[in-house]
Amino acid sequence: MILNYNHTEKILTEFLKNEIFRTGIKKAVIGLSGGIDSAVSAYLTARAIGSKNLTCLLMPYKTSSRESVSDAMKVVRNLKVRHKLIEITKTVNSFSGIIGDSNISKIRLGNIMARIRMILLYDESAKINALVIGTGNKTEILLGYSTLFGDAACAINPIGDLYKTQIFGLARHLGIPESIINKKPSADLWTGQTDEGDFGFTYEKADNYLFNKIDERKSDAELKKLGFDEKFMKKINSMVIRNQFKRLPPLIAKISNRTVNVDFRYNRDWNT
Repeated sequence: MILNYNHTEKILTEFLKNEIFRTGIKKAVIGLSGGIDSAVSAYLTARAIGSKNLTCLLMPYKTSSRESVSDAMKVVRNLKVRHKLIEITKTVNSFSGIIGDSNISKIRLGNIMARIRMILLYDESAKINALVIGTGNKTEILLGYSTLFGDAACAINPIGDLYKTQIFGLARHLGIPESIINKKPSADLWTGQTDEGDFGFTYEKADNYLFNKIDERKSDAELKKLGFDEKFMKKINSMVIRNQFKRLPPLIAKISNRTVNVDFRYNRDWNT
């Protein structure tokens, strides 16, 4: 899992520049949470297309920690990018009122927050003719730790093939503030929430397992020899399998000879 971070930065900034500019669009927008993933995406994007072409939206809810905004502002100041601070509490609460559920769960409320934030990002992208840049890492994507059509939505994602532990190394390489790197990863959907608390295991353990199982394609017997217990393996495997639907575009029923995303795929098939 060791990366050459100079090489990684070059690949990802070139990826961003090429994929943004080939659409004819010159600008990008990112939801900046104050966390490490969005900070890494912001730094890479600013270096790829220039700070003047990046807009960051800060979208706190009433339960968001104070550090969420203050750390996000450190990124804004360091990169000298345009930003907007949009408080989403009234919008989230009004939506909760519309559906008439006074006992709405934390998970459902968190999904509402994530989707309202994505509405704001896509509205901003339409306003300034920009692409929404993703901020989900490989660990989250594999484990399904995201909201479909919420924080999982984006036009392109520069960090989706990097495990969380690799994000930490890249963040240090990019010079991201230590206060962002050192705090416990959290979706910040309610007070005291942490990613690892939700999982019941650490990112380090999950990444080590996922890398060996998925990237190295090791068998269960080999994984057990590495010290992973069966209960942990079953839990991770179950999360990866049941969240496969989040990693796929909507399934289209096949009627014609060439069905979108089944037989016809733009990058491969446009000239054939």
